[in-house]
Amino acid sequence: MTKVKFLLFAMVALLATSCVNDFVDEGATPSEDVVGSAKFVNSSVNVVPGELIIYVSDEAAEQFAAAKCATRSGNMEFDAVADELGAESIEQVFNMNVDAEGKKAMGLHRWFVVKFDAEKDVEAVAKKFAAIDDIKRIQFNSEIVNPRLQAMPATEGVATRAANMPFSDEMLPLQWHYDNRGDVNLNGILEPVVGADINLFEAWKYTTGNREVVVAVMDEGVFYDHPDLADNMWVNDAELTGAKGVDDDGNGYVDDIYGWNGVYNTGEITWNADPDDSGHGTHVSGTIAAVNNNGTGVCGVAGGSGPGTGTGVRIMSCQIFSGSQTGGVVGTARAAAYAAENGASILQNSWGYDVGRPSSDAEYTNGFSVELDGFKYFLSKSGCSAMQGNVVIFAAGNDGQPMASYPGAYNEFLSVTAFGPDGLPTWYTNYNSGCNVAAPGGELYSYTHNAGGAYWLDGCVLSTVPSEITDVVTERPYGSPYAYMQGTSMACPHVSGIAALVLSYAIENGIKLTNKELYEILTTSVNEIDSKLTGDKINGGYGGKMNLMSYKGKMGTGTIDAFRAIMNVRGATCIPVVVGKEYEIDINDFIGDGNLNVTVLRDYVIPADVRERLGIVNDTVFGGKLILTCTKPGCGVVTINMVAGGNLVGGGQIMGGMRVEKEVALISRVNNDTAGWL
Repeated sequence: MTKVKFLLFAMVALLATSCVNDFVDEGATPSEDVVGSAKFVNSSVNVVPGELIIYVSDEAAEQFAAAKCATRSGNMEFDAVADELGAESIEQVFNMNVDAEGKKAMGLHRWFVVKFDAEKDVEAVAKKFAAIDDIKRIQFNSEIVNPRLQAMPATEGVATRAANMPFSDEMLPLQWHYDNRGDVNLNGILEPVVGADINLFEAWKYTTGNREVVVAVMDEGVFYDHPDLADNMWVNDAELTGAKGVDDDGNGYVDDIYGWNGVYNTGEITWNADPDDSGHGTHVSGTIAAVNNNGTGVCGVAGGSGPGTGTGVRIMSCQIFSGSQTGGVVGTARAAAYAAENGASILQNSWGYDVGRPSSDAEYTNGFSVELDGFKYFLSKSGCSAMQGNVVIFAAGNDGQPMASYPGAYNEFLSVTAFGPDGLPTWYTNYNSGCNVAAPGGELYSYTHNAGGAYWLDGCVLSTVPSEITDVVTERPYGSPYAYMQGTSMACPHVSGIAALVLSYAIENGIKLTNKELYEILTTSVNEIDSKLTGDKINGGYGGKMNLMSYKGKMGTGTIDAFRAIMNVRGATCIPVVVGKEYEIDINDFIGDGNLNVTVLRDYVIPADVRERLGIVNDTVFGGKLILTCTKPGCGVVTINMVAGGNLVGGGQIMGGMRVEKEVALISRVNNDTAGWL
């Protein structure tokens, strides 16, 4: 069986069940009955009944598209088989009302879905169609399963943790994943670590998000009226103000106000239509773009600087789950294409297939062709003025296994692992092969490490949820618009949010990036984690110990840092320093090939707020180097003035070198391995 699961854990089973036991030994390999035909690309086990995906010749695609009847293709051979089998409809997978030529160039116009009586044997039907020459590939519409999951509600109110917050949102002090001051309550089970976060507050000094950037959330439907999300939702104004049931903007989608529902192929986004809805899509969206500085609730990574400021990125809901209902891989492909057509730059995906199924890029490419075509179409577009190409970001998976799950493991997507408030890998995170970068996923601990123990939620990720969602344990509504969750599902939107900040800064400063450059920024704007991976850690899921050496070199490039990401776009060099240790900044180490003829001047600039924040003391210039000591953890930008070519600045009666300046960003940490990524 090909199964998709949300990448967080149901709290009711979190402490009692091993992820490894959830594996299903059925993959995307053709079954014995159809393996003889090269046309079949995946298994017929556990598929959407009454549906078949076909990839036809160019000639047949033109005939199919021109057919006037929903049950006729215009291709005589195909129609004869369709009549015999009682086909109920034949429709294109991808919407050809938008960018038809672009889709044709990628062969997307050749994908069709045939629907027939759900009682018929789908494999028998497939064999009939496989005999037709104009059908080149047959893909069964694999069912993707959304298991029933739970969040832990959080009561809104003024937090008691650290003060001096940059925005007025009442619960921001509880979002340790943005700014960890070491005061997270883990009841002594683990020690929170100062700086084990995404270093967001410093990044906010440069940008808080730009309206031009749209992040498409492929997930459960987003609660678009949530008081902390409504102002940052992407809205199709033509449909919002148009007539219900009418395609007001003529784009081939009816009533697509806040996005598209790939489950039911409709514009109506739902978040509580199914008893199994968990608020997962809304929680992910809040991490990316909850409205900042509105005096209530939580903050989003790229949520702007306040209502009415015209800042903050926008969330587009591309729904692929409605509780236990999905649209299969067809719905996923359509949702990705919709995001591409409507200006999204970032595709956020906190879901994935069972780890190891598929197990290679080749297996994913062959067995999930229509889905991958939808993703590649998204990658080919440019959603904002700062981008050439788009990016796709996935959660790595929660199986605790040494490999990422697909689609995230695919080489053109970014896959995110998870760390906790202790700055260490979480017990559930996948790692190693296919994993690219780490972000805060949160970690739930129980006092007794088993069901029925006292829960300590502060170590989880706090974000938005629909208060109407029913708790699976109490069978009562959450009763709160905010909740704690954990998982690589929660880590992933931190990276999507930082990607949105990078694009926002680029837009605001006239910078253009390719999608490859954005991927490079995200994977190199990190703090190292490997030096901390020694000894054991308590396994918060099952009790016992985790051997941290098992994760060394396998969590991706390091833990992502929003400030470093902005500095990378800005062109400032990031330098890691250790608190309390004297550091010599030799500017030659960071410019050119390390052999430039430059001399550092004594009028370097350390802004007063940076000096105070980092506790900089004993700073001086000696031997062409800037020497200083940071006594506090933090970060800030210092400007080094120097002479290029000679020891004196030319001008007036002096013939000398050119005065130039270089920004360096100091990243001060208690334990900062200078061998890490810069």
